[in-house]
Order: sequence, then C-alpha cells, then structure tokens
Amino acid sequence: MKSNEYELLEKLYFERIGGTDQELEACHIIQDELSKIGLESHIEAFDVVTNHVSKVSLEVLQPYQKTYEATAYMGCTNTEGLVGDLCYFESDNAVSRKQVSGKIALVNGYLGMKTFKAITEAKAIGFITYNGNIDREENDLDPRELRETLQEFGNLPGVNIRVDDAMEMVAKGASEVRIVVKQTIEKVHSHNLVCDIKGENDDILVCTAHYNSVPHSKGAYDNATGSVCLYGLAKELKDKKLGHSIRLIWCGSEERGLLGSKAYVEAHQEEMEHIMLCVNVDMIGSIMGRRIAVCTSDMSLVHYIDYFGKIKGFPIEVSQGVYSSDSTPFADKGVPAVSFARITTSGTGEIHSRYDVIEHLSEQMLLQDTSFICDFVEKMANAYVIPVPKEIPDNMKEEIEKYYGRDLKKKKEEEKKA
Repeated sequence: MKSNEYELLEKLYFERIGGTDQELEACHIIQDELSKIGLESHIEAFDVVTNHVSKVSLEVLQPYQKTYEATAYMGCTNTEGLVGDLCYFESDNAVSRKQVSGKIALVNGYLGMKTFKAITEAKAIGFITYNGNIDREENDLDPRELRETLQEFGNLPGVNIRVDDAMEMVAKGASEVRIVVKQTIEKVHSHNLVCDIKGENDDILVCTAHYNSVPHSKGAYDNATGSVCLYGLAKELKDKKLGHSIRLIWCGSEERGLLGSKAYVEAHQEEMEHIMLCVNVDMIGSIMGRRIAVCTSDMSLVHYIDYFGKIKGFPIEVSQGVYSSDSTPFADKGVPAVSFARITTSGTGEIHSRYDVIEHLSEQMLLQDTSFICDFVEKMANAYVIPVPKEIPDNMKEEIEKYYGRDLKKKKEEEKKA
C-alpha cells in the first residue's frame, strides 16, 4: 500500500512552470491535501513575467545556408533580423573577448552571470546558447530567460538551440548568422502556499520547498519530492506540542531565480526578526545518491547536523556553503539556513529535462529522508533555545554576495566611477 506522501508525489507528476495555470493547479493539490489532514493554509500571489513570441529564428548564412529551430530568450532585445559574424565564445579570456567584439556569440555552455557580463563588456551584438546532451536520442528545445539580474549588465538579442545543432554549426564552420526575435512581455501571477503549525512562543522555524518545475519536465525529483517532504512534516507534527512555531512555505517559481522565496522575504520583512532558522528541502528520495546538508550559517549548525546524523544512523555529508535554492533569500536576510538533498550519482538521475522521472525515485528513500528531516525539525522546534546563532558569518555573507552577482555589479560600478 502506497504512503500518503507517495500518492501526493504521483498527483504532482506533471509540468508545473512558474507563473502558469499548471503551477497554480499543483498549489491547489497541495492545499487540498493539507485540508484533508485538518490544516488550514493560504495562498500568496506575487508578480512574475511571461513572454509571447510571435517570431524567432536562427539562420546560418555563410559558408552554408540552413535555418535552425530556436527559442527566444524571455526579456531579451527584439530584432527584425540581426546579421553578424559568429564567434564561438569558448571561455572568458582576453583572446575570446577580443574575438567576440562586434559579433554574435555562440556561448559554450550555460549562460551564467559572469559569461553574460563578459560578452556584453566585450561588445558582442547578440548571443546563442544550446541545451541537451549529444548522446540522447531526443532533446527538447528549452525556452530560456534573460533574468533581471543579467539585464543589469545590458541586453542583447538571444536565442537557444539544441546541442546537436550547435555542434553542427561549429563543425561546419558557420561564420555568418541571422537572428530574429519578436516577443511581448506581460506580468502574470505565481504563488506561494503558506501553512502554520503554532507553537508556544512567537519564534518561527520556516520550512521551504519549491513545487514548480522547468519546461518539458514533470519534476518528480526536482522538486515534487521536497514538496512531499513538507507535507510529511505537516502530517507528522500538526498534533504535537511544539515550543516554537513552524511555518511551511511551498515556494513558486524557484526555477526562475528563487522568485517565490524572494517575494516572501520582501513581503514579510517585519517577520524576519522572529524567524530563527530556515530548513529547505530540494531533491530527495532518489534510488541512488548521497545525502547532503548545506548550511548557510555558523559552523555550529554543521556540527550539530553531523552529530545528529551519527546519532540517528543516517549517512549525511554536512558542509557550510550557499545552496542554490529557496534557503538563500532567507540567509540573505540574516536567517541561518540549511538545505537538505539527496544528490544522484552520475547516470542514475537527471533534473531540468524530461528525464526527471518518477521511476528514478524510491518510496523507501523518500520516507527515510522525510523522517530524518522531520526529526531534525521537531528537535529544533522543541529546543529550549534554538541553538543556532541568529547571524550569518562573514564568509557566508561573501558567498551570498557572489551567488547574487553583487560582487560583479559592485566591480562594474567602481569601474564606471574610475
């Protein structure tokens, strides 16, 4: 007989892109399950953007002619037909920057903040990225987004193509291309789901997990599993006597840049002084993998979870660092945080594609992970004093600055002044 947790996992097994009706449907599914176990919850809407693409194309003009299927970068500059020489931007170095000046950059790999900053500073006029795995039988063509954090460095026309097409362009020496992008942008709503389990005092222990997925993915592992874990915490702790209150937050649009957790901390700044710890769950329950906990906090939390795992007989690797998930916006506001995950080993599971499937998960592992996290949360909620210092050490503040790219922005501002 399946557990309630696994049944919920199956109910959430569909594409749930941030800001769509499907994401809201998933939110209502979780809310209904909470209602069945006697818990009230409420939904908080926040603004996100979406795009409507009327035309997008990538055409190679020299030394051969071919049009490749492409998707437009949401938020990028429109162009009726940008023609330019192509430069394969292999890495950010002085030679590559000189070569890409005045050209369209075919970016080698993911378009991160540092890479985008590099090609805009080098005066590239457009960009192309790719996604997929050359050894797969089929690769979906992913839509991509030029997030606001990147647009602070500039804006260019940009498209995304499949990996096999990108490799063909490089192999055949594509030297001149044309990009067309025509899109409109509008604001829509994404949603956070919030459920409180009251304790005896006003101190709050926040537990977070995102429930949205990326395009073309049903997001079983990333992160229906985390969403199910929070439901498991609610079911286990709802009738227990707790010293500190627990607030469960299912965050929307995490995959679009932690938008749900960012929106929550901005809308609830007056509560931050009462939130003593954030416990985030992002990807657990895989058949194969290793358990980790990443603490954006004082080292005492690292040691405590390490000890707790040994006491419970639960193998877990604990480290201090910044985990790219909904724990980070809370840490950025001075709330110590930990993210729990079970990371798949190479070849045993994937995220951010159609290959994130329920068949790669184990109900037994999901329940084991949930049980350990629940035991940890209950210990913290019933601590006479929550033992984690309510502060973020300087080395973690520096890591958060790097994560958000504020160090790059600060450097750019200083260069402008100079």
